[in-house]
Amino acid sequence: MKNKVFSFINILGLTIGITVCMMIFLFIVNEFSVDRFHKNGDHIYRVLRGFENEGKQGSVSYLSGLYAPALLNDFKGEIIKAVRVIPNDNLVTIGNTSFHEKKVYDVDSDFFSMFSFPLIKGNAAKVLKDPNSVVLTETTAKKYFGTVDKALGKVIELDNNLPLKVTGIAKDIPSNSHLYFDLVVPIENYKSNGTMTAWINNGMYTYVLLNPQVTRQQVERRLPQFLEKYLGGDMKKYGFHFTLSLTPLKDVYFDNVTFDDARHGDKVVVYIFLSIAVLILLIACINFMNLSTIRAVDRSKEVGLRKVLGALRNSLVWQFIGESILLTAISCLLSIGLLFLTIPLYDRLLGYSLTVSWNAAPIYLFLTGVVIVVGFLAGSYPAFFLSAFSPIQALKGKLKLGKGGTAFRQALVIVQFSISVFLIVGTIIITKQMSYVKNKQLGYNKEQTVVVRIDNNDIYNNMNVFKTDLQNQDNVKSVSMMSGEPGGFFDSHMFDVEGHNEKWNARTEFADFEFVKTLGLKIIAGRDFSAQFPTDTTDAVLLNKTAASKLGWEPEQAIGKWIHNTVRDSAKRRIIGVVDDFNFLSLKENMDALVISPAKDRRVALVKFKPGNIQADVALVEKAYKAVAPAYPFEYSFLDNQFNDLYKKDLRQQTILTVFATLAIFVACLGLFGLASFTATKRVKEIGVRKVLGSSVQNIVVLLSKDLLKPVIIATCIALPIAYWTMTKWLQNFAYKITISWWIFALAALITFSIALITVSIKAVKAAVANPVKSLRTE
Repeated sequence: MKNKVFSFINILGLTIGITVCMMIFLFIVNEFSVDRFHKNGDHIYRVLRGFENEGKQGSVSYLSGLYAPALLNDFKGEIIKAVRVIPNDNLVTIGNTSFHEKKVYDVDSDFFSMFSFPLIKGNAAKVLKDPNSVVLTETTAKKYFGTVDKALGKVIELDNNLPLKVTGIAKDIPSNSHLYFDLVVPIENYKSNGTMTAWINNGMYTYVLLNPQVTRQQVERRLPQFLEKYLGGDMKKYGFHFTLSLTPLKDVYFDNVTFDDARHGDKVVVYIFLSIAVLILLIACINFMNLSTIRAVDRSKEVGLRKVLGALRNSLVWQFIGESILLTAISCLLSIGLLFLTIPLYDRLLGYSLTVSWNAAPIYLFLTGVVIVVGFLAGSYPAFFLSAFSPIQALKGKLKLGKGGTAFRQALVIVQFSISVFLIVGTIIITKQMSYVKNKQLGYNKEQTVVVRIDNNDIYNNMNVFKTDLQNQDNVKSVSMMSGEPGGFFDSHMFDVEGHNEKWNARTEFADFEFVKTLGLKIIAGRDFSAQFPTDTTDAVLLNKTAASKLGWEPEQAIGKWIHNTVRDSAKRRIIGVVDDFNFLSLKENMDALVISPAKDRRVALVKFKPGNIQADVALVEKAYKAVAPAYPFEYSFLDNQFNDLYKKDLRQQTILTVFATLAIFVACLGLFGLASFTATKRVKEIGVRKVLGSSVQNIVVLLSKDLLKPVIIATCIALPIAYWTMTKWLQNFAYKITISWWIFALAALITFSIALITVSIKAVKAAVANPVKSLRTE
């Protein structure tokens, strides 16, 4: 209470540091607890299919429906259960009300026996035995029927043709699960689908439960024989080379696989967050140490008196550490309150709700650890420093702090501001990179284009009617049906190619004749698909420039060569044109080869408008959609918004880093303000004398600021090369990236120095303009 500024700065700094630490601790606990709640989790594995593309190894999680029963048959006694999961989206109808549900899982009947998703109603072993059953989550049941009790036994209709009876209600899926659903439907209803009847049609996850006596390695050793037995012929025929492996359930969340709709995390982000938490807390601890040692002269007489009255050095050390622990404990209590206030904002920032159990021991162990560690870390140096005073010198008022203490304090300020400069550089570079990605010319025209998913039978069966209706509208420039829009899904296929002995792997786009026109692509050799050549439907393909280049051809040389999709086409096709490269993938990936074929596989419609009233245009699309798929809600997006979906994680990281960098600078400046306050107080008489002898306010401000800003300049020089190295590594995640310019570092240095200068100047100016008569009067 006697030293309000000192206490306020320390408590505020530590409160911010501990709150950030707790937020990041909760995030890390949530990330590393994913899928740990399953009772059989240690023995559950997901089957992955490995492949090789241009010498690079990759893996996908999708398999065909034939794998699971074959694994159960060939690994009797070793694999106890095998469960297939198809992520789906369906129209759900209850009476006159319809819902388009996007988190539907079609699963085997053992799903709830293998995984420990708690059921509020229903028996895990029997709940999906009947093909005409369905399990809803608690929220879904309330959405449909008002309460959980009313839902049980009721009938819902799937896609207007499949009646299902509600036989179970599952608790809402926690955010620490990589599997996430609203409805669960028996896979038995889809046993005649292509993915269930052919080995090469892949579209589902497969999980296996191993016998506790069997190891993963034992099963994996026999998987090559298994593949050869069932897929040997197809692999030889189509030129595939697959491998199978098992990923432990607890590792699936952090597994880096291609084409996966399940929730995934990134360990690198976890470690970045952890580093930021430690750095911000370290800044707060440095504030405490600095301000405690600079108050040493004020407390020297207290220490001297205690020693004269018999206090041992040990007792004094514990007294000062006790004070430090007390301040940390107060900060901890305040940070819990602050955390409760900020958790909703934090959840919004992360994009999901953290699964936080306030009854769990880890949170309280963490807080206790913070109080003890921070209390000791922040309090130990001041404690040993203050307890070492000579009582005679202290009581006589002749105590000198010496150069060692000043050098140590300056070293601490250097550490603080090095961290701050590092975070500022990181924030500027990430912001600049995301802005570059957002504004980069992608090689196609994304303006005035609406994306409509072909995700139900009604629109799929009537897509030609839908397309013709829109093409007859005056304001519609063109309409194209395709398998994936830029930034969307592009499967890889194997091809036989003229003049090449080995099979060739490339990305594929199955699109209609308006594809090039709708995206505004540039034909650099040959011609586009055309209705004037009816045989184009079965005989023609387009390549992008990279595909031609990878095959060793100039664009003009590719024209007329044949190419054969070994899976999709019965006959060879001719290359009729080459389009200029356009970024159809994320900018994190290098430009890849693309084969554009008119073969049928339509999953999305792109509607390109002439400039005009976009809302009226969207209404036109909605009207055409309702005419062919009246039961389904009309859902659309804009092609130019695809960026936000592609880089959602990166944009979130940018926002979070900006917030934390701001907090780090704020806490560091709190400490600098404290140092400036105490320096001005200590030198008050000196300032008075200088003013009497003719010093100007400007001279005194420069005098006080010089010593305090020197460590900031040193910190900037140390942090910039470290930041350059770190951010160069981060930019390697992007195939297309900015060059790191010198002005970024100059700007970071300027921001840091300006903030520090303003902080110090506030106190320096106040001291410089004070009346010297008051400061020089002794009584």
